[in-house]
Amino acid sequence: MHKNRLEAFSDGVIAIIITIMVLEIKVPHGEHLADLLPLWPVFLSYVLSFLYVALYWNNHHHLFHAVKQVNGGILWANANLLFWLSLIPFTTGWMGENHFAPLPVAVYALDLLLSAIAYTILQKQIIRSQGQASVVKAAVGSDVKGKLSLACYLLAIPLALAGLPLVAGVLLFAVACMWLVPDRRIERQLGVGGP
Repeated sequence: MHKNRLEAFSDGVIAIIITIMVLEIKVPHGEHLADLLPLWPVFLSYVLSFLYVALYWNNHHHLFHAVKQVNGGILWANANLLFWLSLIPFTTGWMGENHFAPLPVAVYALDLLLSAIAYTILQKQIIRSQGQASVVKAAVGSDVKGKLSLACYLLAIPLALAGLPLVAGVLLFAVACMWLVPDRRIERQLGVGGP
């Protein structure tokens, strides 16, 4: 099967996720700068989540650039990823509305962990389908950055529950920063793009 419909559907779902997140930011009743101050936790959680969704979209695009065809396993693995990403607006809203309270931060970190696991499953399903000599297999390699991300998400959950949601939040932000430079492993394998 061709990959075009999977990519178009994924792009549409990701666009909807971002739209839902921004619609959750309520306009304040007032015209002064001070009226915006109560919104800082909501806005900050939106910025972090927008960054994460954009990172997933970017890496998903790179990943499927190396895929020639998809099968049922890849379609279901992709749907699994989209499911966990689709919960980001809820976990973002809960975290922001509750001013980064421990449990909402832990649930947010759990959603990011499950999204990362789903992305890993998608990569493995593509490799299984395309073979051990595939571009994706060569590009992913030992996936140190991916494993480090999973470990950080896993660590952020108990940190938040232990009453350190700020530390957990900083850890989650650090993971996002680690992925700010697009993953160029696939581009290098395909011989396109920069260094």
